[in-house]
Amino acid sequence: MAKAANLKPGQVLILLGGRFRGRRVVFLKALKNGSLLITGPFKVNGVPLRRVDARYTVATSTTVDVSKVKIPATIDDVFKREAKAKQKKSEGEFFEKKEAAKSTTPDSRKALQKDIDTPLVA
Repeated sequence: MAKAANLKPGQVLILLGGRFRGRRVVFLKALKNGSLLITGPFKVNGVPLRRVDARYTVATSTTVDVSKVKIPATIDDVFKREAKAKQKKSEGEFFEKKEAAKSTTPDSRKALQKDIDTPLVA
């Protein structure tokens, strides 16, 4: 298991858990909350820009040049979830079947993914 202090930006990691377990990803930055910022790049192996705890990774000796990648200073704000207003439901509304609205990736997140992945793939 990799420790965040021992990792260098551009180092290739292998994810041990979660949806993308077994995938090789590129380490970009250690975030303030202690998690790691990683990317696939998305076009290469389908892993998007995401946060991962260091205990779910294994470091490899392979590195990738990330000197051209510009990571915005407000990257922590990208991962914050919007607070939803809680509302009381009546008994009838509670048992009513409603189709859940399918969540989509915001255009700003897609643009950020493209901005970070373009220098990595080139």
